[in-house]
Amino acid sequence: MKVLLVNGSPHKDGVTNLGLEEIAKALKNNDIESEIFWIGNKAISGCIGCGACFKTKRCFINDKVNEFIEKAEQADGFIFGSAVHYAGPTGFIKSFMDRCFYGKSYAFSYKPAASIVSCRRGGAATAFDDLNKYFTITNMIIVGSQYWNQIHGNTKEEAKEDKEGLQTMRTLANNMSWILKSIDCGKKNGIQKPEKEKKISTNFIR
Repeated sequence: MKVLLVNGSPHKDGVTNLGLEEIAKALKNNDIESEIFWIGNKAISGCIGCGACFKTKRCFINDKVNEFIEKAEQADGFIFGSAVHYAGPTGFIKSFMDRCFYGKSYAFSYKPAASIVSCRRGGAATAFDDLNKYFTITNMIIVGSQYWNQIHGNTKEEAKEDKEGLQTMRTLANNMSWILKSIDCGKKNGIQKPEKEKKISTNFIR
């Protein structure tokens, strides 16, 4: 089993990555494979809603998004991490996730997911809430921890002193491992995913 850990910070080896590294170590202790996928710090176009991906299962803009989707199809779980910018996720990860999830729910549905956020001081709760919205609209299983998944520090060295934040990351990884193993056990015992109804869309203005 494998979990994709997404670093949505513009800094490859900053506080967000520290949280993901702590998660990766705990996953390994639970015999769960993981990979940290950095989305980079080059411009990522937002979704333009063209709908091409509904037909091709890929975005017509061939960048990090398509690279990630190829990995996502084979992954069993996801943890998306972001630094906090103005009490929200980074612009990089917002554009990235908009395009990953639009028209490509087949790669994510019924898989467990979580988000983590890093910040110097404030804005963590609203950024955390923003990221979780992607999971609740895609039939995903949200994995929790002992506290909201946040780690604090202006630098990686400072964040290493956030003992509670690091413990929260480890607890999240342990819970993710437990959920993945429970799903695997269910599959082996004939428990199938829920049967989806044909989607109904209701517009409020007619």
